Amino acid sequence: MRRRPAEGEHARAQGEGRALAHEARNQTAEFRFNWGYEMPPDVLAQWIADRAQIWTQYVSKRPSGVVAMILGIDDEKGTPQLFTCDPAGYFFGHKAASAGQRDTEAVNFLEKKMKNNPSLPFQETIQMAISALQFALKADLKASEVEVGVVRTDDPTFRVLTEAEIDEHLEAINPEPRHSEMLPGLFRDKLTLEN
Repeated sequence: MRRRPAEGEHARAQGEGRALAHEARNQTAEFRFNWGYEMPPDVLAQWIADRAQIWTQYVSKRPSGVVAMILGIDDEKGTPQLFTCDPAGYFFGHKAASAGQRDTEAVNFLEKKMKNNPSLPFQETIQMAISALQFALKADLKASEVEVGVVRTDDPTFRVLTEAEIDEHLEAINPEPRHSEMLPGLFRDKLTLEN
């Protein structure tokens, strides 16, 4: 999940991200051709981290400025996996992660929420991710400002949620106040008694 950047924002990082995604697609296709099965997410994360680390060794190459998040289903284990690959060349596996300007606030929010319940239902997971983004940005978001991608174990195809689906989750997080809740206390009590 990510906040959609404003037009022209982070132009270099977007170009690097697209180039990295293109190279990763080529690498996974080559792996599938050579070995006959899909590349596991941890192997792809290792490849991206190795590539980033090699770039730090050359004076003629500018280090990467992209933090890559690899999300996929491991075919052997049948479990979802999430990895964060840093431009310095290391990668970590996570249950939940965040990257960007205020990633620390989002990660702290996710750690607190997931401490007692590490395996949430699908809908609650999406809502918690959106809540973490709202908490980190300290703003209520609109469906047009957020992009949410999902992968499920029963449907391992990556898909991006539509604005209508995101709007449903936003309404579940921040329900609209009813008209009676917007009235001052005295009038609200009177309305309740009469109804």
